[in-house]
Amino acid sequence: MTPTQRLHRLLEPRLLHPGAWWLWALALAAAATRTTNPVVLLAVVAAAGTVVAARRSTAPWSRSFVAFVVAGGVLLVVRMAFAALVMDTAPGGTVLVRLPEVALPGWLAGVRLGGAVTAEGLLFALYQGLQLLAVLACVGAANALADPRRLLRSVPGAFYEVGVSLVVALTYAPRLVEDAVRVRAAQRLRGRPQPGLRGLARTAVPVLEGGLASSLDLAAAMDSRGFARAGDVPVRFRRATGLLVLAGLVGVAVGLFGLLGGNTLPASGAPVVALGVALALVGALLAGRRSRRTRYRPDPWTLPEWATVVCGLAAATVVLLAAARWPAAMDPVGRVPLVVPAAPWPVLAGLLVAAAPAVLTPAPPLPAAALRRPVGAVPAGAGA
Repeated sequence: MTPTQRLHRLLEPRLLHPGAWWLWALALAAAATRTTNPVVLLAVVAAAGTVVAARRSTAPWSRSFVAFVVAGGVLLVVRMAFAALVMDTAPGGTVLVRLPEVALPGWLAGVRLGGAVTAEGLLFALYQGLQLLAVLACVGAANALADPRRLLRSVPGAFYEVGVSLVVALTYAPRLVEDAVRVRAAQRLRGRPQPGLRGLARTAVPVLEGGLASSLDLAAAMDSRGFARAGDVPVRFRRATGLLVLAGLVGVAVGLFGLLGGNTLPASGAPVVALGVALALVGALLAGRRSRRTRYRPDPWTLPEWATVVCGLAAATVVLLAAARWPAAMDPVGRVPLVVPAAPWPVLAGLLVAAAPAVLTPAPPLPAAALRRPVGAVPAGAGA
């Protein structure tokens, strides 16, 4: 196979591995948490939106990006409203308006209700609200690009049963709504529509009965396929994996306590968190040996997946380094007097790299209806 043929095969229409999209989005979200610069945060949202617009499919969950952005915008407005009404004493003296102030008890010193609304306080609330909006936009991008059922099917073997349970829940929950609509339509056709609690009871019984029948059929199908069959693993091996996972979780808890407590404990902090995560991952991977299963058409992890993850990690690394190199530009919250925040050009270049999956990844496949009818074909019965 020639290099050109390999490139065409890598970029032929298909759905990217959902894990790659989530790793890319989490890296972008981590970058957004390290800055309050509004220009950088808007660039993060723009990078996520560009990739979503170029690579989302026609599935129902692909429209979730706009919903997450709207939710972030609502939280931004609420954050600024609270900053104007209920806010501690903010630095700066650029008073925009004075609201009626309510006297608070002495144990609430430093907090006011009403009073002077300063431009500095509103801008700081705007910066922090934009940070939350950017994080929500990254999560919304992952939800819009990754199929949740395919993601759960790709979980490690140690979490296989949990993944299958969640997949079943995601599959059958919409069917309950469809069954309820079908039962109510059948009742209306029979001339027996009953609103209120009595009608709800008459609808719930056939819906639950259908759900129970579907559950029994699913259980029989899973049992015939050998679900929950465990591998023959020695007792000492199972105990060792359990101890590894437990030690990893304890290490993560101790490390986080050290980070949040200002490193009051010796040898605590980021190294202990990293060690705990490593132990937990090793224990989970070893525990996966008990689950002997095969996957039907597993999602491939090839060059586009690696390129997507590398683009996200590169953007996060650039933002982390810039936060240490230019702290005033990357975190303008609390800095008085007010100045127009300038975004360092390496950060914008890194976020441009974060938007590269819009062209480096294969396009999603077309829906089946579009594939059955050629482009430009005139439907049957259409006028000349």
